[in-house]
Amino acid sequence: MSHPLYVAFIWHQHQPLYKSRAASTPTREEYRLPWVRLHGIKDYLDLILMLDRYPNLHQTVNLVPSLILQIEDYVAGKAIDPYLDLLLKPVEDYDIQDKQYAIDRGFDGNHHTLIDPHPHYRKLYEQRQENGISWCMDHWSAQDFVDVITWHNLGWFDPLFWDDPAIAAWFAQANNFGLDERRQIYAKQQEILTQIITKHKEMQDRGQLEVTTTPYTHPILPLLADTNSGRVAVPEMKLPKKRFQWPEDIPRHLHKAREMYEDRFDRPVRGLWPSEQSVSPAVLPYIAEAGFQWIVSDEAVLGWTLKHFFHRDGAGNVFEPELMYRPYRLETDHGDLSIVFRDHRLSDLIGFTYSSMKPNQAAADLVGHLEAIGRSLKHNQAETIKGLEQPWLVTIALDGENCWEFYEKDGMPFLDALYSRLNDRDDIKLVTVSEFLEQHPPTVTLPAESLHSGSWVDGNFTTWIGDPAKNRAWDLLFDARQTLENHPEATEESNPDAWEAMYAAEGSDWFWWFGEGHSSSQDAIFDALFREHLAAVYTALGETIPDAVVHPVEVHENVGDRIPQSFIHPTIDGVGDEQDWSHAGRIEVGGSRGTMHRSSPIQRIFYGFDHLSFYLRLDFGAGVDPRKDCPPELHLLWYYPDRAMHTSPIPLLGLPDVEPLNYRFAHHLVIDLRSQSVTFHESWGDDHWHARSCQIQVGLKKCLEIAIPWSDLPMEPDWTLNLTAILAEDEQFKDRLPEGGLISLCMP
Repeated sequence: MSHPLYVAFIWHQHQPLYKSRAASTPTREEYRLPWVRLHGIKDYLDLILMLDRYPNLHQTVNLVPSLILQIEDYVAGKAIDPYLDLLLKPVEDYDIQDKQYAIDRGFDGNHHTLIDPHPHYRKLYEQRQENGISWCMDHWSAQDFVDVITWHNLGWFDPLFWDDPAIAAWFAQANNFGLDERRQIYAKQQEILTQIITKHKEMQDRGQLEVTTTPYTHPILPLLADTNSGRVAVPEMKLPKKRFQWPEDIPRHLHKAREMYEDRFDRPVRGLWPSEQSVSPAVLPYIAEAGFQWIVSDEAVLGWTLKHFFHRDGAGNVFEPELMYRPYRLETDHGDLSIVFRDHRLSDLIGFTYSSMKPNQAAADLVGHLEAIGRSLKHNQAETIKGLEQPWLVTIALDGENCWEFYEKDGMPFLDALYSRLNDRDDIKLVTVSEFLEQHPPTVTLPAESLHSGSWVDGNFTTWIGDPAKNRAWDLLFDARQTLENHPEATEESNPDAWEAMYAAEGSDWFWWFGEGHSSSQDAIFDALFREHLAAVYTALGETIPDAVVHPVEVHENVGDRIPQSFIHPTIDGVGDEQDWSHAGRIEVGGSRGTMHRSSPIQRIFYGFDHLSFYLRLDFGAGVDPRKDCPPELHLLWYYPDRAMHTSPIPLLGLPDVEPLNYRFAHHLVIDLRSQSVTFHESWGDDHWHARSCQIQVGLKKCLEIAIPWSDLPMEPDWTLNLTAILAEDEQFKDRLPEGGLISLCMP
C-alpha cells in the first residue's frame, strides 16, 4: 500500500490572563491589555473560516483555557480594557490623560498592515511620526483623538469581514465617529467573538478540525515539577535561590483544562499542546493519567532525546527525514502517550519569513519543501512503489495569531494560495493529528525516562529561567506558593480566589518578558500583572503582601546593547521604520554611549535576519549628512570561525594591527555613501579579492539600511558568521564599527 505525505498543521491560539486582580469587581473584569479582544476579531475565527472553504484540508487548532475564559468575558460584556474604555467614552469627557493614552497606544500594531491600508488612520499616524506627540497634543481636536482610538478598533477587523455592510460603512466614513457608532463597533466585535468557540465545535463535530488544549493557564510543567530541570540542557545554569518543586500543581492544571474542554466541546479531550512545547520525563505520567492521548514538542527536543543533530541542506531540508517525520510512543505507568515533533524550520518560515514574500511565492516555497521531503523519503524505499510505502507525518506547529499581523491582508492571500495548491493533491494530504494516529499508531518507542527536558526554544528553558530577573520572579512565585501551602484550609473549593491567582501567576508568559531575550513596550504591564496575581494570593489568604511583590521585578528601560530578539523583515528604504527594527539586535556606538566613548558619525547599529536575508541598519548622529560629514566608504567584511574557506586581508591602507582588523576575511562589501553604489568581493585566496554579482539592497535617507541575501553569502544553516564594519576614504582606513569587536550571529 502506498501513502501520500501526511501533513499536520497545528495552530496555537493563546493569550495570558490580562485581567487585573487589583481593579476588577464581581460585575466588571478590568483587563490591562486588549489583545484577546483584538486578536479575536482578527485571528481566531478567520483562520478556520478560511479553512472552511477547503473541505479536503484537515487541521488542528489549540485553544488555551486562559484564552477561552477571556473571550467569554468579552462576549458576556463583563470585560473592559483601557482601549475599549476610551472607545466607549463621550468625546466631551476626554481629558488630558485620555488624549495622551490615545496618542501613545492608539497606533499599537504593525503600521504596514493595520494602519497604512486606511487613509485617514495613516494620515494621523504620519502626523504623529513627522511632527511629534507634542505637536499633535497642541493641534489635534478632541475628535482626532477619538478617531485614533476608533481606528485602532477598526483596523484590527480581519479583511475577511471587510465586506460586512456595517464595517464597510465605517471604513467609508473615515472620521468624526460618534458615540453611537463606536458602541456599534464594539457590538460587532462581540458578534465575531461569540462565534469563535461555536465555529470550532461545529468544524470539529464534522471532522475537518481537531481542537486541542493546554494546561490551564499555560504554565511550563517541567519547571512546576522542579526548576532544577533547567540544568538538563544547560548544566551551568544559575538557578533561583529557592527551588520551586510543586508537581502536585500539574494535575490541577491538566484536570481544569480537560474539564473546561469537555464542557465547551462536548467530547473527550485527545491532544495536549504542552505550554511552550515543554516536556520532561517527570510530567508524562500526569499527562497520561489526565486522559490525554498525544502531545507535541519541537525537533530540538527530539534531537536531544536521540542524541542526534538534525542536519539540513542549503535549502533547509532535513537530511534524516525518517527520524523526524513520524510519531513516537512514550510508555508511562498510566498508559502510553504518542508524541509528534514539529519541523522547526517550516514552522518558522510561516511564523517569521513568508510575510515578507509575495503570497504565491511563499505558498510555492512551502509546497516545494513538502515535495522535497516526499522525494527524500522515497530515496530509501523500493523504486517500484509510486507513493510512500510508509505513512510519514510532517508536523508544522506554530503561533496561530501573532504572525498574521505582518502578512498582507492578515495572511488571507497566502493561505488562499497555499490551500488552493493543496486542496486537490493526491500526494500531500492534510490531516488532524488524532486521525493520523488512529490510522497509523506509532511503531517506535522512546524510553520515557530518556525524553529530553526542554522547550521549543533551542531545546532548553533559558527563555523562562536562569536570567537574574527571571530568577527573582521564580523566587517570588515560590514564596507565594509556600504561603498557600501553609494554609491547608484554603482548598480550591473553600478559597478559589487564592488558587485562581496562583494558577495565573504560574503562567509562562510573565517569565518570557522578564530579563534578557524579549522586550516590548508593555514589559512594565506584564511585570505589574504578574505581581498583581501574586498579591491576590496573599490577599485571599488574609496575609500581608510582601514588599518585594509591591515593587517591580526589574527596571524597565529600553537602553543599551541587545542581541536580536526575533526575525525581522524591514523595508529597505533608508527610513528606519522603528516597527520594522523593533526586534533587531542593537549596538550603541560612539557618543551615544556617553562621554567615556569616542565620538563617531554613526550613533547606533541595528542588525538582524530572517530565512531570506541578513539586515543591517546604521543610524547617523544628529545633524550628520552621511554624504558630507562621514567617510564616504562603508566596508563590511565577513569572517567565519572554524570554517575552511579562502580568505584574504582587508584591502585598505593604514589599518591598525589589532584584532579583528588583522584577521583574514572571506567576503567584502563596499558601499559608496555618496552614490549608494555597491561592490561585492569574494576571497580567492593568496590575498586576492574577486568581484562578483550580488542581489544586495541599499537604502539611504534618514539612515542606511542594507539587506544581504543569504544566497550571496555561500553559507550553510547554523554556520556562525562574524561581521565588522569599517569607514574609509580613498581606500584609507578611518574608523571601525563596532568598537567592541565583531557582530556575531548564526545563520538560521
